[in-house]
Amino acid sequence: MSEPETTNRRSNLRAFLADGRGGVLGAVAAGWFLSIGVRLAYPVLLPYLRRDFGLDLTTAGFLLTALWLCYALGQLPGGLLADRFGEGNVLVASTVISAVTVGLVAIAGSAPVVYVATAAFGFGTALYGVARFTTLSDTYPDNDGTAIGVTMAAGQAGNTLLPLAAGAIASAFAWQYGFGLAVPAFAVVAVGLRLVVPARTSSAGSAVDSVSLETVRYVGSELHRPEIVTVTAIQILTYCVWQAFTGFYPTYLIQIKDVSEGIATGLFSAFFATGIVVQPLTGRLYDRFGIRKSLPPVLGIVVLSLIALPYLEGFWPIVVGTVFLSSILGYGTITLPYMTSAFPADMQGTGLGFLRTVYMTIGAMSPVLFGALADRGYFDEAYFMLAGFVAVAVVLTWWLPPLDEQ
Repeated sequence: MSEPETTNRRSNLRAFLADGRGGVLGAVAAGWFLSIGVRLAYPVLLPYLRRDFGLDLTTAGFLLTALWLCYALGQLPGGLLADRFGEGNVLVASTVISAVTVGLVAIAGSAPVVYVATAAFGFGTALYGVARFTTLSDTYPDNDGTAIGVTMAAGQAGNTLLPLAAGAIASAFAWQYGFGLAVPAFAVVAVGLRLVVPARTSSAGSAVDSVSLETVRYVGSELHRPEIVTVTAIQILTYCVWQAFTGFYPTYLIQIKDVSEGIATGLFSAFFATGIVVQPLTGRLYDRFGIRKSLPPVLGIVVLSLIALPYLEGFWPIVVGTVFLSSILGYGTITLPYMTSAFPADMQGTGLGFLRTVYMTIGAMSPVLFGALADRGYFDEAYFMLAGFVAVAVVLTWWLPPLDEQ
């Protein structure tokens, strides 16, 4: 790279992080690192939870469904609260609630308590989901795809490191310690968010300052637009795939591919480690080419990888397959900036929160259904079904207009 190019890149980076935006990006990314990383520790700890509480694959899937269903149900309240009380305030509140509830998971002594505490943790982390997108869209109006991609890459770092750490701690000591150590981490991040993220990043005006029939009609009219309906359908399909795949991949490797728990945990971490590269790249592709040119090739790789997975045998073929499967981690940095920007500024939080509730609620059903298929001996066939979901999503992409054509 020539010296002028290097200088230009450094100048662009300084501009990207200037005016306090770097601090906001770093704090939001740190919160997402913990929020998603601790949730994705569940699949790694699932074999330990199954042994301690006598869970079969179906009831284990229901635990994951409880986590992600409550995460889904919290999206709309999170969006409403962000629009009403400010994005920064909601980010801090979510992080504090997460610290308390994950602590309850750590000290739970029975399966019912684990289920209830897990559901509460899912709801608490949900409040973070919408506010982080609107915070970054407000802070980086011209580079929201890149900013969201960087933050989601931080999430993949959490998904890489925290399940690996949780698995190592569970193997050496007990699974409860992994959850317990997350409590002070959430507390530190809450303080950081309070210090650097403004209480409100959006304009003072909000479509939900008052609840009225006119407000409902306004929000409803935006939700019915064709591009919103289409991108939501794509999100439903791809999110179902993401939920089912991540929820059971370590268990699948142990039961069907006959690998050890340690290797399964390492492969699961490698899956997310690759996402650290994939997500900023796909976010940049969206910024440069738009959704119709960037999404189909990403999803196409996912389809082929899911079809190939049942036929992979041996350590290195599974490693290569895991790397290609990580392409599924890139779709969100394309679809979510599109979805966020499609709404007017005064209802971005509410609109995005509503849609995230819809597609995440439906997607949360996939782990228990996937687990039921696996219990009946159809583990491999379930992956072919997931490939079919992604293929339909590829077709739907062609009905998405560029936002600048609206």
